[in-house]
Amino acid sequence: MTPSLPDLHDTTTTRRQFLHVATATTAAVPLLGSSHLAAAPPDQPVIDTHTHFYDPRRPQGVPFPSKKDLLLYRPVLPEEWQRLVQPLGVTGTVVVEASPWPEDNQWLLDLAEGQQNRPGMQGIVGVVGNLPVGTAEFAGLLKRFAANPLFRGIRVNGSKLLAGLEQSDYRRDLGQLADRGLALDVNHGPSFAAATAAARAIPALRIVVDHMGGGRIAGTSPAADWARQVETAAARPNVFLKVSALIESAFYAQPQPADGSERPAPPTDPGFYRPWVEHVWRAFGQKRLLFGSNWPVSLRAGSYADVLAVIRPLVGEHGPEAERWFFADAAQTAYRWQQG
Repeated sequence: MTPSLPDLHDTTTTRRQFLHVATATTAAVPLLGSSHLAAAPPDQPVIDTHTHFYDPRRPQGVPFPSKKDLLLYRPVLPEEWQRLVQPLGVTGTVVVEASPWPEDNQWLLDLAEGQQNRPGMQGIVGVVGNLPVGTAEFAGLLKRFAANPLFRGIRVNGSKLLAGLEQSDYRRDLGQLADRGLALDVNHGPSFAAATAAARAIPALRIVVDHMGGGRIAGTSPAADWARQVETAAARPNVFLKVSALIESAFYAQPQPADGSERPAPPTDPGFYRPWVEHVWRAFGQKRLLFGSNWPVSLRAGSYADVLAVIRPLVGEHGPEAERWFFADAAQTAYRWQQG
């Protein structure tokens, strides 16, 4: 499989994308996608398991995004996210790291504890951080951050995970993560292969593969190699999958025009994405699939409303119980934050 979704640190920003986010952030509800946006399931919390918050105005700056990224290089904080998603029926989020700096784990935890939630909103329910697995510093850092109940796990790169599993210190640290009831997100690289290997090595560790494992969403059906990797990973009961970055995958699967012009906007017809969503649904079942937006990185391809407009109808076809699991219960099962 050749993943098509660029790295989180991709700084490519087009004029269309810049104008898109400028419009989206000036209104409570983005305009794109609203014509076929399915209503939120009644009386049900919707948890977005993949957002990123950061603030370039800090004295130390940020490792992501780059100053050259006109789309993303700006403060992205919970207040903006809550204002954006509340009319769309989203109530809470698991925030995922966008920095390898150990102290940025604390910054996210402080941000979560200091958030001012709007009525009916849960806000940040958990933080997935970044720790140096396989190093002498890991145990102390894990003990420190795991003392905060909002700390729900860490994220690693798929290639580094595969390589690390060959080392006893790395496996030991992942075992500590499992012992504390925390989760491991796997992102980029050979995500499915790495997650499958980690699940086999540490069965007690809950593992979440991000962004559909980097599957290329192009043509009319999934690539055979990707489909097989989905099925192999799903055979491990401790592996979960985020149905996230759909429109981004479709956007970047389009070839860059030879004349240097911008790629066209990706499809927002849910039917275009059905073959990929239905394949992971058959493989993982409704209790191990999680909703994630990848906001604000998702703005490279479309609005938050577009993200929801693509996935809500497809999940709704499976009925109310499936909606409840996909938009809330599976996230709680994977990350196990404190409720109440």
